Amino acid sequence: MESSAPPDGKIGLIAGNGQLPFLFARAARARGLEVIAVAHKGETDPALASEVGALTWVRVGQVNRIQKAFIAAGVKQAAMAGGISHVKALTDARPDLGAVRIISRLRSFRDDALLRAVAADFESRGVTIIAPTDYLGEVLCPPGHLAGPVLSEAQEKDVALGREVAVLLGQADVGQTVVVHQGHVLALEAVEGTDEAIRRGGKLGGAGAVVVKRCKPHQDLRFDLPAAGPRTLEVMNEVGAKVLALEAGRTVLLDAPALFAAAKDSGITLIGVP
Repeated sequence: MESSAPPDGKIGLIAGNGQLPFLFARAARARGLEVIAVAHKGETDPALASEVGALTWVRVGQVNRIQKAFIAAGVKQAAMAGGISHVKALTDARPDLGAVRIISRLRSFRDDALLRAVAADFESRGVTIIAPTDYLGEVLCPPGHLAGPVLSEAQEKDVALGREVAVLLGQADVGQTVVVHQGHVLALEAVEGTDEAIRRGGKLGGAGAVVVKRCKPHQDLRFDLPAAGPRTLEVMNEVGAKVLALEAGRTVLLDAPALFAAAKDSGITLIGVP
């Protein structure tokens, strides 16, 4: 269900890496909203400045600085769009008193618990965190066969296995991607991210691997939805992976036309699994 547009005509954007911040900013502007963005140094593409009404740069972990930028601009709603590298978050974070305030209340430092705590802290200061897909429903993966060759029976079994393992991985709040080949689980995504998990799986299992991405079982749709784009297929091509199975309705397709074209050109099967 989509959020109602902010009555003051402003929407906040907490921008990470990748194309999702750009997609969100354009969709919000198309609705006549002014986008007040906060971007993360070393993560967000500086070109975002040309897509938004105002842009403030912060380090990962500078919660107070983000909140002050939104409050000063009169922002009442904001979305988190784009990822933050787990490795950079561990090595380059500059937590301020706001981050310390949030962390001190946590019993678990897993992704979901941390992001929910961040959202609750923003809301306590008058800024409601919404799902970016409230403005981007058209970029969610549809169900069915989307591009490339029809799955073989063996590939269908690998997809089923990958989805089963991804549920367990998500229950542990570790990652969203599983790489499978001929009934063997080759790689599970952890802090290295999707691309490196695909590379590791492909190196271990050789050409023909199946890549499965799905939401965690209790995924908060405001944060960290799985995403795939042409870059995902580039990495798959590096190692000869042949199938990308995405959770329909809850995976963001980045530049879908280019994604479908790349799948067709490279002979990679792309499917949306309900």
